[in-house]
Amino acid sequence: MSAEQVGLWAGFVLTLMVFSYILGDNFLYRLAVYVFVGLTAGFIAVVTVESVILPWIDATIVADNAPTSNVILGLIPFALGVLLLLKTSPRLGPVGNISIAFIIGVGTAVALVGAVAGVIIPLADTTAEGVNANTVNSYLVVAGVISSLVYFQFLAKRRADGQIRRGPVSLVIGTIGQGVIVVTLGALYAAAILTSLTIVSERLGFIFMRINGS
Repeated sequence: MSAEQVGLWAGFVLTLMVFSYILGDNFLYRLAVYVFVGLTAGFIAVVTVESVILPWIDATIVADNAPTSNVILGLIPFALGVLLLLKTSPRLGPVGNISIAFIIGVGTAVALVGAVAGVIIPLADTTAEGVNANTVNSYLVVAGVISSLVYFQFLAKRRADGQIRRGPVSLVIGTIGQGVIVVTLGALYAAAILTSLTIVSERLGFIFMRINGS
C-alpha cells in the first residue's frame, strides 16, 4: 500500500470519526478532534520555526559582518519571549507584563492600521466611485452605506415628556440602515451555510468513493 493510499484511508477513517458526532459526543469524535488540533499545532510550530524564527536569526544574529545594532535587534524578540515565560512564576510574573504590554500595543496598532487601510479607506473609495457613477447599483450602495452609518449614530433628543427619541429623519434613515444590515448578515449566513453544505457533500462523496474502492 502506497503512502497516498494510507493518507486516503486515514482521511476516510477520520471523516467517519468526525461524523460520529451525529450520534452524540463520543470518544471517537474527541480523538479525531485531538488529532486535528495536534497536527495543526505541529504544522504551525514547524512553519513558524522554518519561515520566521530561523530566517530572523540568519538575518540579524548570525549574519556575516552584522553590526551590533542588528544583533541587539535580533535578540529583542527572544528576550520578550523569556519575560513572557516568567508569567508562570507567581513571584516573577509581573516582569512578564512587559511582554504582554508590547504584544497588546503592537497588536492594537496593527489592527487599527488594518481597519483603516483595509476597511474604511476602501469603503470610502467605493462610495465615492458610486457617487461618480450614474447607475442604480451605485446609488443603492451609497444609500446603504449612509443609512447603515446613521443607524449606529445615536442622534436622539430628550423630549418634553422625558423620553429620548430620534428625530423623524434620522429614525427613517436608521431603520433603512437596520434593514440593510439585516440583509447583509442574512446573506453572509446563507453563504456560510452553502459553504458548509459544499464541504459536507465533498466529504460524503469521498466516503462513497472509498466504500466503492475507487
